[in-house]
Amino acid sequence: MEAYSVWRTMLIRTLTAMLLITGCAAAQNAVPAAPVAQNNGLPAPAPRVGIRGVTPTEKLDYSKSAPAFPNLIAPYMPRHVPPPVMTNSQRTMDLVRDGKLYLSLDDAVALALENNLDLGIARYNLLIADTDLLRTKAGSSPRGVATGLVQGTAGGGVGGIGAGAAGGGAGGTNAGSGGAGAGAGGQVLSTLGAGSAVDSFDPVLNSQLNVEHSVFPLANTVTSGVPSLGNNTANVNFAYSQSFPTGTNLQVILQNQRQTSTAVFNTLNPILNDYYRIQLRQHLASGFGFGPNMRFIRIARNDREISDIAFRDQVTATVSQIENLYWDLVNAYEDERVKQRALDLASKTLADDKEQVKIGNLAPFEVTRAEAEVAARNQDLILAQTTLQLQQLLMKNAVTRNINDVVLADAVVVPTDTTAVPQQEPVIPVQDLVADAMQNRPDLGEARIDMTNRVISKKAAANALLPQVDAVAFYGGSGLAGAPNTLNPGFIPGTIQTTGLLDAFSGLGSSPDYYVGLNISIPIRNRVAQADQIRSELEYRQAEMRLQQLQNQIAIEVRNAQFTVQQNRARVDAARKSRDLAAHSLEIEQQKMNLGASTSNLVLTAQRDLAVAESNLVAAATQYEKSRVELDRVTGLTLQHLGIDISDAERGKVQHMPNVPGIAPRPQSDSQAAAKP
Repeated sequence: MEAYSVWRTMLIRTLTAMLLITGCAAAQNAVPAAPVAQNNGLPAPAPRVGIRGVTPTEKLDYSKSAPAFPNLIAPYMPRHVPPPVMTNSQRTMDLVRDGKLYLSLDDAVALALENNLDLGIARYNLLIADTDLLRTKAGSSPRGVATGLVQGTAGGGVGGIGAGAAGGGAGGTNAGSGGAGAGAGGQVLSTLGAGSAVDSFDPVLNSQLNVEHSVFPLANTVTSGVPSLGNNTANVNFAYSQSFPTGTNLQVILQNQRQTSTAVFNTLNPILNDYYRIQLRQHLASGFGFGPNMRFIRIARNDREISDIAFRDQVTATVSQIENLYWDLVNAYEDERVKQRALDLASKTLADDKEQVKIGNLAPFEVTRAEAEVAARNQDLILAQTTLQLQQLLMKNAVTRNINDVVLADAVVVPTDTTAVPQQEPVIPVQDLVADAMQNRPDLGEARIDMTNRVISKKAAANALLPQVDAVAFYGGSGLAGAPNTLNPGFIPGTIQTTGLLDAFSGLGSSPDYYVGLNISIPIRNRVAQADQIRSELEYRQAEMRLQQLQNQIAIEVRNAQFTVQQNRARVDAARKSRDLAAHSLEIEQQKMNLGASTSNLVLTAQRDLAVAESNLVAAATQYEKSRVELDRVTGLTLQHLGIDISDAERGKVQHMPNVPGIAPRPQSDSQAAAKP
């Protein structure tokens, strides 16, 4: 019992001392702020608000560790990530009336910001990038962030029916902010993050607590005085270590031992041994300073900014797709109306021909011709109706989380906006459009920040060329205590005082142990470090050329988009003239038919020409609207022109309603007609 009591006292006091040391060191371990890449002309990222879980107001930030106070075991417990919300937002239900989803373009964009699954998947990349920040704060290397587009929503010129998210990962992409690519021999790794090893910035407390009983038979009894030596040993040892961004490592060692022995000639029994050491190691060449030791933190912060920009790119791509889907829906609706009118005209002509045959003014063959025309127009109508139903399905899939919702499953989507071609096309100098693209394109912003990361890695790789030179120093001391061994033949009562654990602690300073030294490690030839340093330079120069190529490509895309707008505007004007001509020609043929100066065949031909001209006009107007969407996308102005708040997209809850310019509300009578199944 006495041994257990002493052992417990040693443990409690030593733990108390080590916890005080840990608290002081943790307070000094605050990592200084590191400069991050500027936003390169892009609008400032919105505050990180996290992904909406079950509670819409909950904000998640995984860049911070779980606080150890007041719950000391929190850092060692798994953190729960809320499950994604799979129900549609309330806005969806608000737009459904009488089993029909009345949808304006503004509403479609707002619903996509709240419900689109591509955006929902991409939001997780923001939180994943936060975990890299948390990881690098401990000195570990980042795992990289996904920057590719998630394109699992079909329609609008993206993917096909049944197409899933692009890329091989759950985040929709296998492309990273500078990560790995595929090479001839398999995976090719980048030198991003190269450099000397970084020690852990997280404090580590190691302990060794044990009790041992041992008996050793002895061949020589001179030293111990007994033929069989028995020992009871209790150890309470602690070691605390921590590294700092300067390349400094701190170690504190505290060892306590209590031993009882059957040896006769020991002066003390039990024996209490205490030992401590405080050791410092400082890198003086390779690994010296904040640059190489904080490179992971700086890269992770830049990667987090890249994630913000990549999410902005995802929002731009998704909104552009929703706009294209909406215009495809409008095109399908307008085309269905055209085909219905063509069928109505052909049916009326057939009825008139039958009446003429009855009174003997027309040959029966003309009725057969008219019936064939009605069948052809009916076929066109069925194709147009099924196309409209498909576009409605694609739109519901794009703006909802759950397309099988009972309210939406059979709902007819009614587009309440239509195309509006301005009287005069605004003239914007192409130089201004290119300048907007250079300032606002997300992919260009990502490339610029990636260049900043490569500069960080290039400097770290150059530092790793240096030999390993470490200054090492430690200071320690030993203490001894115990009770006199009454079995010792030379024991004289009163000559040796009994001492305890506190006496051993108080004697630590009387037996010092200190050391100062220099550890040098010089790799002969140093070929690995040379290869990494050269490769980092080569990759940086390669990235410079890629950046220039991207700028050239963007300039071409902007010019091509502007040309396409001009071409489609001319196409709309030509299609409108053709439609007017076809309508006038049909009117003339019908008047001539009434006067007996034309034939049923000529009237049917004029009707067919009018239907084709009206379909061409609808298609031309749709392509014009899509070309304006593309021009906004390539210049990086989609979110700005539509008034989209990026923080709403990050939350998945729209507080500021989008406002798409250059559209016209559909007349109420047309909207009611569109609601017919």
